[in-house]
Amino acid sequence: MLVNADFHVHSCFSMASSKDMLIKNMALKSRLKGLGLLGTGDAFHPKWLDIIEESTTCLGDGIYSSNDMNFVLTCEVEGKNRIHHLIIIPDLDIARELSEKLPSTNKHQDGRPKTSLGGAQLLDMAHDYGCLIGPAHAFTPWTGMYKSFNSIYDCYGNKPDFVELGLSADTFMADTVDELKDFVFLTNSDAHSPWPHRLGREFNQMELEDISYSSIKNAIKNRDVKANYGLIPNLGKYHMTACTKCYRLVDPLIAKENKMKCVCGGTIKKGVDFRISEIADFKDPIHPDFRAEYVHLMPLAELISTVYGMGVTTKTVQNIWQKLVGAFGTEINVLISTPIDEIAAIDSGVALAIDAFRNKTIEVIPGGGGKYGEILFNAEPEKTEKEKIVTLDNF
Repeated sequence: MLVNADFHVHSCFSMASSKDMLIKNMALKSRLKGLGLLGTGDAFHPKWLDIIEESTTCLGDGIYSSNDMNFVLTCEVEGKNRIHHLIIIPDLDIARELSEKLPSTNKHQDGRPKTSLGGAQLLDMAHDYGCLIGPAHAFTPWTGMYKSFNSIYDCYGNKPDFVELGLSADTFMADTVDELKDFVFLTNSDAHSPWPHRLGREFNQMELEDISYSSIKNAIKNRDVKANYGLIPNLGKYHMTACTKCYRLVDPLIAKENKMKCVCGGTIKKGVDFRISEIADFKDPIHPDFRAEYVHLMPLAELISTVYGMGVTTKTVQNIWQKLVGAFGTEINVLISTPIDEIAAIDSGVALAIDAFRNKTIEVIPGGGGKYGEILFNAEPEKTEKEKIVTLDNF
């Protein structure tokens, strides 16, 4: 069976997460999104584990159900060198045992625990308990694995189970790195709130024998991800090298010459685009035969927001979102498979925007330095991406 799965989210116990990130809300919004499987997030936090146990029915083999949504236990861990790792866990008993075993000073306070363990130690511990592990948002400049290592094997010693790309990268970028040709790629939302423009903003379409931890593990081991859905990487807030204060895009070489300091006094952060170019083995991607199709999407509410020039949570945007999802079942159906003329019968502007995504005719003002990029539909951008980057002549 084909299942839409998002493995990386956070609970109400993670820093900067919504208090509404509770199982009942996550289940409802995930169904409206069109997901069939959701990670619980934060599965090393004792109180969150209690809530999972109280709020779900165990279906066996690592699957916990609430309001017709299936959950699998997952956790993001911040390890040595502030590198983030994603772990997918077989069941509650193992989650509790690993939580007790993990050396961490904040695991009772923060859903994303910090530990002094490095990637190799975390991999060994995860595999000892039958878990799956891989780098979370592998290329991001603050906490991605490649910000500290030039090779995934330098971090983990042995081969981890997957690579999570993150919002600022896609398959076309990652497949310029030769050592990743044997890895399955995951695309997950890293959601901190249950809004459908956060949950499932990136997701994986997987072939599963059934809904069980064993099937998830087999699918990842056998690289049975059939499609990765995610943002255009230019929209990611760390895609380009940019200042974290004024967000101006800066040529990476100029940034280095100026010791990563912007003229405004802010700190310049190396972008995912440049970091991948540093470790790339090929100019153009070389996709292995098993590589899943990568489909660029934008959350429906954000797309409506862009069309109407209004905030994502405004009444107008949410009303249009509800009409479309009510008519066509789920947000994913609207974005991927609903005929454009049927969408246009409800909202012609949104239909044109979805059609532009499907036909790859949109313009993007890239993001960087912590600021998301912007979409322009049927309009010429004020400056091209190249023109917007600060060089020697205009720094």
